[in-house]
Amino acid sequence: MEEIKTIARNISLIENRIGEYDSILLNTGTEKKAATIVGITGAPGAGKSTIVDGLIAEMVADNKTVAVLCVDPSSPFNMGALLGDRIRMNQWYTNPNVYIRSMASRKELGGLSPMMIEVTEYIKYCGFDYVIVETVGVGQNEVEIAGLADITVLILVPEGGDEIQTMKSGIMEIADIFVVNKSDRPGADLFSRNLHMMFPPTWLKSKGEVPIIKTSAEQKTGLHDLYSAIVEVTRSISVSDKKYWLLADKVYQLIQSARMHDVQKDALFTSLKESFTKDPNFNIFRFAKTFTA
Repeated sequence: MEEIKTIARNISLIENRIGEYDSILLNTGTEKKAATIVGITGAPGAGKSTIVDGLIAEMVADNKTVAVLCVDPSSPFNMGALLGDRIRMNQWYTNPNVYIRSMASRKELGGLSPMMIEVTEYIKYCGFDYVIVETVGVGQNEVEIAGLADITVLILVPEGGDEIQTMKSGIMEIADIFVVNKSDRPGADLFSRNLHMMFPPTWLKSKGEVPIIKTSAEQKTGLHDLYSAIVEVTRSISVSDKKYWLLADKVYQLIQSARMHDVQKDALFTSLKESFTKDPNFNIFRFAKTFTA
């Protein structure tokens, strides 16, 4: 495993697109075996951070090394990460087998950080056994994690009820493992049974039996079962066309970002303001054309 200080420095370069970050990315994957990427997603308040904390304990107990990338809501003032949820993982900060990094969502709607694919591609070749990516928690829009992770774990709670119907066509389809957290609450068993009945036969035929794990992260129950399910699913990882489409979308974004790198919004603002005030027949499409011609 690379030295933690080096990993932290390189992630900072990549996240902020400074220094030799491009060279770092172009040379990833040339030496070490890739880690298994585990995506943890679900609605806010479902217990994602507590589940991640429990998974770290299970992985460390199994003599595995793990990196955790936590996507946090952004500060409205400096766009940095609001780090409240990381308090739940503070026992691991000094553990040599664990690396935890918070990344700001910066108002991205897919549940991830704008540079998450670059950071993940880098860190999965740093010698860890697992990389856990915890999304910010924005509901149905969080399907981007499926294009990034090898295994996607969807965290639900018994109180979800009919809300699953609204999620079914989007976020429900990306999960490889379902977790019913807070299963010590009333209605958890019925919720789990109803969840299982919702899977279309054609979907089950293509994906196989989808594990549904009941946990109570606060009580630390069911977490070993969840880790065992992750290990089992890892043995039969397959790449579907849906993942290829999601990855193609990320490549499209990488190309788009590269071509837009010299377009700065503050300079755009100044130029637009000047053109708008000087030209009584200002046309926004003609203005934009000057940057693409």
